[in-house]
Amino acid sequence: QVQLVESGGGLVQAGDSLRLSCAGSGRTFSSYAMGWFRQAPGKEREFVAAISWNGVITSYADSVKGRFTISRDNAKKLQYLQMSSLKPEDTAIYYCAAATSIDHIKASHVAYWGQGTQVTVSS
Repeated sequence: QVQLVESGGGLVQAGDSLRLSCAGSGRTFSSYAMGWFRQAPGKEREFVAAISWNGVITSYADSVKGRFTISRDNAKKLQYLQMSSLKPEDTAIYYCAAATSIDHIKASHVAYWGQGTQVTVSS
């Protein structure tokens, strides 16, 4: 089994940067594609970014392309979401996710979810 715990959320100003971390447990961590979703108040959960098991392939939602960067460190069982040029519309609870492949993540076929971390961006 894989357990995921997010950290790094907080309150920031528009234009600021923030890095979210997702710590994984379990020997099979490196076998999974990883990703991030977010859910704003009154909105449905939406896909943000994903990365393949070896970090070679990445995928981003159009709304965050050029601003967010996903990465992972399998040796440390960590994945990251580096967010820059943050906008008020980025305000949401961000969830870490693990799945068999990037395609499964984008299809919301997620095997494991983190508990979420709040990101609030003020204007």
